Amino acid sequence: MPVSLDEVRRQLAIANRILGNEGVIDAFGHASIRHPGNPNRYFLARSRSPLWVEPDDILEFDLDSQPVRPLTVQPYGERVIHGEIYKARPDVNSVVHHHSGAVLPFCMTGVPLVPLFHLGATMGETVPFWDQRDDFGDTNLLVIKPEEGASLARALGRNWTVLMRRHGATVAGTSLQEAVFRSINGCINAECQLRAMAIGTIGPLNAAEARDAGAFNLQPRPMARAWEYWTLRLGDRAKFPARAKAAVKAPERKSKAAPRKRVKAAAKTRRR
Repeated sequence: MPVSLDEVRRQLAIANRILGNEGVIDAFGHASIRHPGNPNRYFLARSRSPLWVEPDDILEFDLDSQPVRPLTVQPYGERVIHGEIYKARPDVNSVVHHHSGAVLPFCMTGVPLVPLFHLGATMGETVPFWDQRDDFGDTNLLVIKPEEGASLARALGRNWTVLMRRHGATVAGTSLQEAVFRSINGCINAECQLRAMAIGTIGPLNAAEARDAGAFNLQPRPMARAWEYWTLRLGDRAKFPARAKAAVKAPERKSKAAPRKRVKAAAKTRRR
């Protein structure tokens, strides 16, 4: 059954708020979804703190990250991250970009981020490391040019998560729920790895464990269970204000009773 675009916008707004509420993104970072009826377009919110994104904030772009309709609001500057990954990966239908404090130590040191537990396996067996300097030299570390987004997409390759030197991470999924699931559990895995490294030598999942655990946890039932949990944690933030409707004021009906009463009152006065 086809999904309405209104529902797509609502789900993407919920995804932004979930990622904000779970501490994956704060004032910065963004999530997108490919257009379900046109693979050459995608949806992304206007430039706004993700925790406050509403369905009406969702904009539509082509894969060159140009708006489909003229804009009256400011879009995200790093939207080329999404467009270039959608170009390179027809199997990807959602992208999340974040700067979580859990992954930043790995972005700063280059220490490999590896799957350590069953849910952490969903971030992928391998997490490549992208250094923007390799292609562009010294930059402001943002990804705002199409060629920068394309370079990041090449670094991601056939994987699902890529670390960005001194910047953050970008996560891909075959669905919006999958990209959110990967993002949140990837951050939990990063926190676990930092703590485990403080204790001693870490023991990551082997290739078969990472593959099988990742595939199991990305089934519809586990993801639906997690989505329900994260949505409930939003509380009132899972609700959006109703669109304002212009109030139609009924025309006032003139009362004929009042004048008659006034006439009778005047007649009584004259008789007196």
